[in-house]
Amino acid sequence: MSLDLPPGVQINAPLHPRFDQILTRDALEFVAKLHRAFEPRRQALLAARIERQARIDAGELPDFLPETQAVREGDWKIAPLPPALACRRVEITGPVERKMIINALNSGADSYMTDFEDSNSPNWYNQIQGQVNLYDAVRRQIDFVAENGKEYKLADKIATLQVRPRGWHLDEKHVLVDGQRVSGGIFDFALFFFHNAKEQVARGAGPFFYLPKMESHLEARLWNDIFVMAQDHIGLPRGTIKATVLIETILATFEMEEILFELREHSAGLNAGRWDYIFSCIKKFKKNKDFCLANRGAITMEVPFMRAYALALVQACHKRGAPAIGGMSALIPIKNDPEANEKALAGIRHDKRRDANDGFDGGWVAHPGLVSIAMEEFVKVLGDRPNQWDKQVEGQFGPKDWLNFQPEQPITEAGLRNNINVGIHYLGAWLAGNGCVPIHNLMEDAATAEISRSQVWQWVVSPKGVLDDGRKVTAEMVRALIPEELAKVKATVSAQGEDTATYDQAAKIFEDMSLSATFPEFLTLPLYEAMD
Repeated sequence: MSLDLPPGVQINAPLHPRFDQILTRDALEFVAKLHRAFEPRRQALLAARIERQARIDAGELPDFLPETQAVREGDWKIAPLPPALACRRVEITGPVERKMIINALNSGADSYMTDFEDSNSPNWYNQIQGQVNLYDAVRRQIDFVAENGKEYKLADKIATLQVRPRGWHLDEKHVLVDGQRVSGGIFDFALFFFHNAKEQVARGAGPFFYLPKMESHLEARLWNDIFVMAQDHIGLPRGTIKATVLIETILATFEMEEILFELREHSAGLNAGRWDYIFSCIKKFKKNKDFCLANRGAITMEVPFMRAYALALVQACHKRGAPAIGGMSALIPIKNDPEANEKALAGIRHDKRRDANDGFDGGWVAHPGLVSIAMEEFVKVLGDRPNQWDKQVEGQFGPKDWLNFQPEQPITEAGLRNNINVGIHYLGAWLAGNGCVPIHNLMEDAATAEISRSQVWQWVVSPKGVLDDGRKVTAEMVRALIPEELAKVKATVSAQGEDTATYDQAAKIFEDMSLSATFPEFLTLPLYEAMD
């Protein structure tokens, strides 16, 4: 198989069956067009992140932007939503894997966010095979036969498809334009949009996207300008694309209304991306001696700073006529333990009940078995209404709420071991090509792995990183625990009949990143360089 490449485009990766159907000359010309138009701005925005971080490291605290006060105080709404996005009580998420796509679309959820980002290990095969899978799904010609002979096909009624490309910080190293790597996000978006947007419009549902990891309204403006060029390129009216932004960084919290404003022609609201949000808080204030969070399990949506963030998101969305979508509970069904399963389902019910009562118009689940429980809780509050935009959250939120990071205790040896165990287990699976992994009855993805390694780093560095028994968390302590937890992970993986080949490397990466003198910005960056 060979490709007809446009001038200036190089692909340094193997070609598998049907990859040529995705990597066409016209599609790659579109990728190159977007790259040439917008890569300088992406690089400038990434540089601005580094500059902002340096100021925070030096003691600056984030606040609302004075230059965008008029946007926050102005009288405006986002553009009307299409019928396919009018009701989003339950959204299911998962990677762009063929069986997962079929099960999610058939799950009974209102929409399915298929993921090229945190729940997907972005090796070359996964990224392009994912595009093949979605090409088939959009045309309702996707099927799958498991090793045991079980057949999977789409039902008559399926969820509305939404696509999450990679964040601004990630490259697609296998594709060069004029000798430069392309943005992973632009690459994922461009291929999906080019091949499927008109087909989706003809079928009445799309093209719809989720946008991750943004830190400012200027980063949202970049996406908006890409959408404008993309729609003009293939002849779709402006505003056809709709996109939901994940508010999963502490800095984006201060610019929620501005982000909605920048995308107002293309906005489908905001989502409370809780796990990346916790990671962002640790990352941004890692050098603040007064900042140190307790065990991951203690940082729930009901601690004050997380609750303020969630309520402020609902407030911003409903003020602007936009959907507010609740975040992911990591709990999943537990097949072989009825008592633990009942506890997990009760946790899901509690999570969705709180979100619905707080004013969220819908929420996320990670497993088809949780759709009905989540739906039930939202229906109790919304009835037959598609949303609850009429519910306006009272009060004012700001730095005093979002920067009040509590609790600081407990920090326990069990919590430290859990972070090490989850981090190694997830990294090993990621290196083997799986980005969405059930571990200890929770669905873990890159965001939860980021919390695990960043907490270990912080507990070592911070004077407040002290266990409840009085011992200071040290690099020596972490190094001593890593082999013990690695052995447990390998035993677990072996018992599941899976290969343990990648886990020694995972443990080394976890140790290097958790104990590095300087904090590595993203776990996935060095991991990506290490994979094919």
